[in-house]
Order: sequence, then C-alpha cells, then structure tokens
Amino acid sequence: ENCLVAFKNGNGFFEENIQKYVGEDNLQTFINYCLKYLSDIILPFKRGTFIEFRNGLINVSPVGRNCTKEERDIFEAYDLEHNIRRTMVNHLREKFAHMKLYFSIGGQISFDVFPEGWDKRYALKHLENDKISNIYFFGDKTFQ
Repeated sequence: ENCLVAFKNGNGFFEENIQKYVGEDNLQTFINYCLKYLSDIILPFKRGTFIEFRNGLINVSPVGRNCTKEERDIFEAYDLEHNIRRTMVNHLREKFAHMKLYFSIGGQISFDVFPEGWDKRYALKHLENDKISNIYFFGDKTFQ
C-alpha cells in the first residue's frame, strides 16, 4: 500500500489512505478531470481500467490496465515517441498544484499519483529505532 500500512511482529500499528488525506471532493475532482483528459486523447488503442484507486495512491493508465502484454509493449514505444504520460503529468501537476501531489511515471503504461512525501521512504520513519541494516525495494521500472 505504498508504505502506508505498517505492521510489526504481525500487528498493524499505522494506516493512512489517500481518500482520507485529500478528501472525497478533491479526489473526485481529480479523477473526473483525468477521465475527461483521457477521453480527449487519441491512442493506437484503449482498454479498460484507466483509473485504479488504491489505498495509498491513484494509478492512471492512459491506455488502460486491461491491455495485453503485446499492447503494453506497443504503448510503451508509442509513449516514448509521443510523451503521452509525461505531457499528461505536466498538465495535472499544474492544474492540481494546490493539492500538493507527486506524480511518478513508472512501468510501461501508467503513472502513480500520491501526496508529496508518500513515496517508498515514507515507511522509514517507523524503522528509526529498530536498527535495521538492510532494506530492499522491489519494483519493475521507476523513472522518477
């Protein structure tokens, strides 16, 4: 959950979520704007699940998360040439600056949106007193 749910010795001791943090009205305004934006762009194809609500973030996929592996590869190449995600992120960053959101382009087909500071380092504040020597992050492609 993007480091927003914390457990120690099998017991949960911390939980945060984007809905509570930004508020339902702001969340719906943002999602509605994204859907309108996506409806106005032309891509080689579009599939389902363009907005995925997660506990700690909103995942936006211009092509849709229901695309096949082959379609992912095609969109990735198309995006590298046409900067679909980067252009949308820049537009959203400006439009919703007042919400203090961070946009992370990663993987082949989508980008994540979450409040500033809610990145993978967020969980580290829960480990400050535990003398952890190694922390491992697993992910596919995180560009920024």
